[in-house]
Amino acid sequence: MKIISALHKIHQKGLYGDFEGKKDDNIIKISEIKDISIFQVVQFNKSELTNQNLKIDGIEFPKNVLQVESNNMTRILWQGPNNWLVISNKKQKELFDEFKNFDSKIYAVTDLSHARAAIEMEGKHVSEVLKKGCPLNINDLKINNSVNSVFNGITITIDVLQSQVEKVRVYSLRSFGESLYYSLTDASLEFGYKNI
Repeated sequence: MKIISALHKIHQKGLYGDFEGKKDDNIIKISEIKDISIFQVVQFNKSELTNQNLKIDGIEFPKNVLQVESNNMTRILWQGPNNWLVISNKKQKELFDEFKNFDSKIYAVTDLSHARAAIEMEGKHVSEVLKKGCPLNINDLKINNSVNSVFNGITITIDVLQSQVEKVRVYSLRSFGESLYYSLTDASLEFGYKNI
């Protein structure tokens, strides 16, 4: 079975919007992130154990609000109390084998790899684009922060990859992927953007 990405019909490489006469580093770069593994891990409310020493791919699960822990292959995003999103470049099978060590009476692990759209944005004006459709104070976000919000009515997760909110990944439900893509690209037109 061939896996089809969430944005395969609409994400076309090229330059768009007000890009003429601008240097490449002033144009927003937008790409679809494909072939990643995404798992949600939730600790049951009635379980008595805490998430101490809970690890995947050698990374401890974050314990603080907005926190992200990562290495070069995997990022673990805090989503709420006892709720995390594990995003990795590793194959699903490799991660799933690690999740087998988790006690199923304490943790629920769900594979969301094909249920999410992932869009990466990079550039000096990314924070301005996000401000157009997101009610958060984007200026408060820092590198390795993750937050759930909405963008033009679409529920999203923002993962900040660089300081000054110059590189982020935005995740949404796959069924809203195209709408989110159009919303983000429309908001990027005044700055000019390059689909890569």
